[in-house]
Amino acid sequence: MAKETTPARTTKNAAKAPVDKAAKIAAPALKKQTGNVRKAATDNSVKARAKPKNASASKAPAQAKAAALAEVPAKTRTARASKAAAVPTKSVVAEAAAKPKTTPAKAKSVAKPKAGTAKVASAKPTPREWVKSYPEGVPAEISASQYESVGDLLARAFKQYADQPAFSCMGKSMTYADLNRHSRAMAAWLQSRGLVKGDRVAVMMPNILQYPVMIAAILRAGLTVVNINPLYTPRELEHQLKDSGAKAIIILENFASTLAKVVTKTPVQHVIVAAMGDMLGLKGHLVNLVVRRVKKMVPAWFLPGHTPFKTALAQGAAQKLKPVEVTGADVAFLQYTGGTTGISKGAILTHSNIVSNVAQMRLWCDVGFRVKGRPKDIVYICALPLYHIFALTVNAMMGIDQGALNVLIPNPRDIPGFVKELQKYKFHIFPGLNTLFNGLLNNEEFRKLDFKELILSLGGGMAVQKPVAERWKEVTGCLITEGYGLSETSPVASANRLDATEFSGTIGLPLPSTDFSIRDDEGKELPLMEVGEICIRGPQVMAGYWNRPDETEKAMTSDGFFRSGDMGYMDERGYTKIVDRKKDMILVSGFNVYPNEIEEVAMEHVGIREAAAIGVPNEHSGEIVKLFIVRKDPALTEEAVKAFCAERLTNYKRPRIVEFRDELPKSNVGKILRRELRD
Repeated sequence: MAKETTPARTTKNAAKAPVDKAAKIAAPALKKQTGNVRKAATDNSVKARAKPKNASASKAPAQAKAAALAEVPAKTRTARASKAAAVPTKSVVAEAAAKPKTTPAKAKSVAKPKAGTAKVASAKPTPREWVKSYPEGVPAEISASQYESVGDLLARAFKQYADQPAFSCMGKSMTYADLNRHSRAMAAWLQSRGLVKGDRVAVMMPNILQYPVMIAAILRAGLTVVNINPLYTPRELEHQLKDSGAKAIIILENFASTLAKVVTKTPVQHVIVAAMGDMLGLKGHLVNLVVRRVKKMVPAWFLPGHTPFKTALAQGAAQKLKPVEVTGADVAFLQYTGGTTGISKGAILTHSNIVSNVAQMRLWCDVGFRVKGRPKDIVYICALPLYHIFALTVNAMMGIDQGALNVLIPNPRDIPGFVKELQKYKFHIFPGLNTLFNGLLNNEEFRKLDFKELILSLGGGMAVQKPVAERWKEVTGCLITEGYGLSETSPVASANRLDATEFSGTIGLPLPSTDFSIRDDEGKELPLMEVGEICIRGPQVMAGYWNRPDETEKAMTSDGFFRSGDMGYMDERGYTKIVDRKKDMILVSGFNVYPNEIEEVAMEHVGIREAAAIGVPNEHSGEIVKLFIVRKDPALTEEAVKAFCAERLTNYKRPRIVEFRDELPKSNVGKILRRELRD
């Protein structure tokens, strides 16, 4: 693969500073170690993670600087942005000038080499091997960001695109001016509850208008967003609230019964409950009636002292938002993921991480507009949930940066309803998963839509299957461009060229300012075409795992690369192909499922002696969970096991196949060998 084995061979300004800051935020408990990444910096880490005691969190001299965030007009603080180590500095001109011109890539597929076999190629990787394959005009480095924080990004959009629609849901649109007004009110309300800079606020909703309002509000108040899957079980919700230390939560009433079962066991002090129709105007009353009474989608719940969303909005509108100075190093999101091992952990995504990834994607997307032109009013389809990092950055953040309209789809599983919504818009950018693309292609009405305006179809979250990509292009006339990333990389780390004419079957090229290094188990960089672990470094790589310095150390190398857990190789053009996953993680419809969690839940059953979970291929979701059981109770049935798991695991984590065995394969030290179960 094309990346250096030692820092000495690295482009000097490629994400070195963000790595040091990452260690300061994420790993205060780590003892001094070698390498820049793992330096202990207690003062800064405490500042980033401690619970502020008094409140305004912004000193008087800082208030003037922060006023733009609170009141909208934002100053571009370029000098401060580079100083905050948000992004690498100015090697753009030199890199771009040195890079040869290239033509739109046909993205040839490459043969899959096998790990451990004779070398297909022994070429030594050279620094930034992939840059030569960049589209003309795309620099090797992003320049110093025009935003220091996500709040700066929002403020610019509120001012520049005030009268343009920002989000639409169920026929109701919200302009950027509306989003500005509503988010300012909710931010003021959160501050009035005593929440101060750095406090965590959880959001547990599907794609409805309240979601972008709350994301913007939380960040404008200097707080940290904790995104939560609304389909979580009480056990899963309790873990995330306790681990993050969330002091407040905004939740849709449809899921309030889940919170009611565990809220007293968590640090949550303030609860806002929203209803589906809250922001839909007069139509909202009818929507609420149908949801509550006709479809009976709201189980009975009781949360003493909660505040209705509309009440908080009205109260906040009468209050003043206090300016909070936010820098690139401050934490914007705790994005929970299992990473590549174990129980769910919070990936610390700083403001710098997010605005850097937006800057990287902006350069990449501009290439796509060269082919069909840039629309005056860009329209995104947002069918992927905003609590997932893919939609959060690619839809919400990118869309806001471009002044685009995001059409929110609350329930994309309702394909007929989804297609009816699509019929109302001329849409230009369509991010999705393989399963979503496939489901739509099987709908006759979808195939009748007018796709003349569709410019970009962006695939991520899971591998896009070639037959699906070919059918999509046949039906829509638009190529699915596959990208790659993780929650830990904000998420986009690589992508195929957006002017490509053929589906490549690879994850494309590392984005500007991003380094890939393919390494063996000892951390040694491998030659091109040899399979190893994909390691990633760049300004979009997380600061670490929340309160888990041990896991942060496992995930990061001494020279600042994040170990992805994915196995792949890089070809001579700089394109990377994923061939397997290093760990036992299961990928269900783009969501990570971790065998340890499934097995732990299964073992709670009194009739189960041993359990092991693996992923098996599935044409609809990519993979499904298969659970192997050694029974303690001979009368235990498959139906009983599935019912037991259904009470404790959200839908996509539940085992779809249960196989009973007399014993499970084990190593000589007694470790269950999942790989033998897969064979």
